[in-house]
Amino acid sequence: MKAHLICTLLAAAALAPASHAQDATTTIRVLTPETALAAAQAALAKCRDSGWQVAVSVVDRSGLTQVMLRDRFAGPHTPRTAAGKAWTAVSFRTSTSELDRLSQPGQPQSGIRQLPRVVALGGGLTIEAQGSILGGIGVSGGPVDGDEVCARAGIEAIRERIEF
Repeated sequence: MKAHLICTLLAAAALAPASHAQDATTTIRVLTPETALAAAQAALAKCRDSGWQVAVSVVDRSGLTQVMLRDRFAGPHTPRTAAGKAWTAVSFRTSTSELDRLSQPGQPQSGIRQLPRVVALGGGLTIEAQGSILGGIGVSGGPVDGDEVCARAGIEAIRERIEF
């Protein structure tokens, strides 16, 4: 009986690390540079069609810039602002227009606006597929609601690529 119990315990111990090995790592999906560039180009084209000179930034899921495009007459502040919007959307996992609404003065989350790099203005969106955030896109230079329209156009341009 003791031998059977010892064998059972040894078998259980041998199997335990295998079940934990699956929890030790994770697989993530990331945007390719080509896909990030396609999103940025589509957003820029949408803004140009609307008569706006903008900068567009696409960041990866960690908030690191993959692509930055600045139209020739976009203001000098627009690249940094676009990158900040994309970073903010990924960091807080929400659109910057929603964050703008939630962090107005007097709101419980108003302190968010004081954090470094946060840009709580519309125009930053997460890029999501199959329930995962793949990155973010930020547009700066047009009207705030226009920046978001252009960012959405960028995401729609790559939708088929990222859904698979």
